[in-house]
Amino acid sequence: MKTSKNITLAIIILIVLAGISYVFALPSAPTITYLGNSTKTTASGLKVNTTGNDTSAPDKAGGFIFTIRLNADSQTDRWKGYVGNVSGSLVLDDTDGYTIYDWAMTTSISGEVYATRTSGAITWDDVNCSTSTNITNEEIAMNHTENPNDNISTTFNDTGNSEFYIGSTIIGANTCYTTNLFVNDSSPVNDNFEEVLLHDGSNMIYTSIIEENQDGYNNRAAGDRTYTYDFQMILPERGYSGWSQSTPYYFFVELD
Repeated sequence: MKTSKNITLAIIILIVLAGISYVFALPSAPTITYLGNSTKTTASGLKVNTTGNDTSAPDKAGGFIFTIRLNADSQTDRWKGYVGNVSGSLVLDDTDGYTIYDWAMTTSISGEVYATRTSGAITWDDVNCSTSTNITNEEIAMNHTENPNDNISTTFNDTGNSEFYIGSTIIGANTCYTTNLFVNDSSPVNDNFEEVLLHDGSNMIYTSIIEENQDGYNNRAAGDRTYTYDFQMILPERGYSGWSQSTPYYFFVELD
């Protein structure tokens, strides 16, 4: 009888532990502290006052045709960016969120930040690399079909992601559509700030690989302020003409 009770108790413990590990393995919704935002201001026009090569009237411009080359940066309204830092703990919780123990992450932070437009549940066990069809459907949903220079497929045009895990699911290296965000106002020369396109069969999931305290897009030269972030990511906004609303995204974090 004692052996039977011990076997029953062992089965119960295994079931409880299985439930605890399953909850821990999935990405969770973070607490977000909003710190501010910034955008490029509208610049004044550049003054142009050219003169011709009429030696008898060196200041004369009338009657001449001037050939010039113009180069300009136009602020896109089809994307928005999020940058910041990540903190948290590794916890051992039950299905009701009660914690039996937690481990504060005081040495290093690693994992992923996820953002998706769906307000419902993500089927995390089905998440894998986004396909080209998934991207096409997302471009239609976000009206990114008329902007080939900065649409989603043009932006995520590489497959150079690093290997990482979503729970127990491995995402292999160089398998997903990926982009890398800028460091110090310039294109990255390595794999800094990877953003990967994932999909659960129904929803696009924009995924930023956490890289602890790396120089960010607005890092400055020595002597000025240095900005370091754990993640940088860009998310598409709706490309409709005259669109004046903000598209909500739902964030999840997975700490390794």
